[in-house]
Parts: sequence; C-alpha cells; structure tokens
Amino acid sequence: MRFIIVPGWRDSGPGHWQSLWAERLPGAVRVKQDDWITPTRQAWVHSIARTIEEQGEPVIVIAHSLGCIATTHLPASAVRCIQGALLVAPADPERRAVLSDFAPVPFQKLPYRSVLVASSNDPYCPIRLAGAYARAWGSEFVRMQDAGHINVESGHGEWPLGAALLQSLAGEPTLVPMASSVASGASFQSSTSLRSFQTA
Repeated sequence: MRFIIVPGWRDSGPGHWQSLWAERLPGAVRVKQDDWITPTRQAWVHSIARTIEEQGEPVIVIAHSLGCIATTHLPASAVRCIQGALLVAPADPERRAVLSDFAPVPFQKLPYRSVLVASSNDPYCPIRLAGAYARAWGSEFVRMQDAGHINVESGHGEWPLGAALLQSLAGEPTLVPMASSVASGASFQSSTSLRSFQTA
C-alpha cells in the first residue's frame, strides 16, 4: 500500500510529523508543489491527483491543513484510487486571502473512509467548522484539546496519536514503524455520525 503525504500551505518543514513519517513510513510518497507560498487550487489539485494516479495501487492520503481541503477537491480519477484518508487540522480558506482560491470547500460525503483530526484552539480553523467538515465528509472526528495547528510549533513531532490513528485506518500495524501509543487519559465519545476522541 502507498501512503500519499499531502502537506499544507508553506509545506511541512523538518521536524514536522509529516516530514518524519515521509522518511520512516514504508511506501510513503510526498506530494511536491511548485508554489507553496501562493497556492492555487488548480495547480495543487493537479499535483496531488497526478501523484496518486501514478502509484498504480490503492493509497491512503495523509493530509495536513490546506492539504486536507485540496484533497476534497480531487477529481474522480484520483478519488477512485483512495482507500482512506487521515485529514489533520484542516484549514478554513476563507480566513486568509492567500488561500481563498480553495473556497468554497466541498461539503459532499467522501466515498472512502476518513478520519478528521482537529484542535480546539487551531488558529487556522475554528473547531466548530472542523466538526462541520467531518459531518459533511462522513469522517470519524477526533477532537484534540489545545493542540494548536498540530504541527511543530504546537509541539507535535513524531505525534504518536497520529501514528495510532493511521494504523487504525490502514488496518496493518506493521505499516507504521514508529511509536503508536495514544496519550494516557484519553476517552472515547460517540454520536450518531461521529466518533469523538478527546485528549487532555
């Protein structure tokens, strides 16, 4: 199985969990964009779709921030290749002019299993909007408390919780060669359409 790593606006630098996973996760392929600073939807979506379609086998998408939104804009030719997606800290493209080309965000159910992870204090997307994304996309919803943008700045390097979620999504524990224990004190809550995972 291939894992397609889709960074967000300004890319994911050294020490970011996406960068660490790209080096340590067998079958990982990282999407490259020509312009990380002033993104356009057409160019970004084309790069992601091409990367997915080149694999020739089912893939799991691992997206962060604007990468999550770009993933929801993918054409059917790429979507049919996706087995699942881990969507972390999705952005709100309407909050920043430089990201506005990605609006409006699609609010249709994704035709593959997805897990959406969001933080209660993400500066790029209110938690209520992230929850609305999850409901619209049919995603399992993981709500983290005070985790910022779930990146290096908020203290998320290897991010064991994320590795555990990816392991659950992939269904094969050997695919994630890193710590996969979830934070202690976590509790599960369920609703009719979402699973909410809250960490202290």
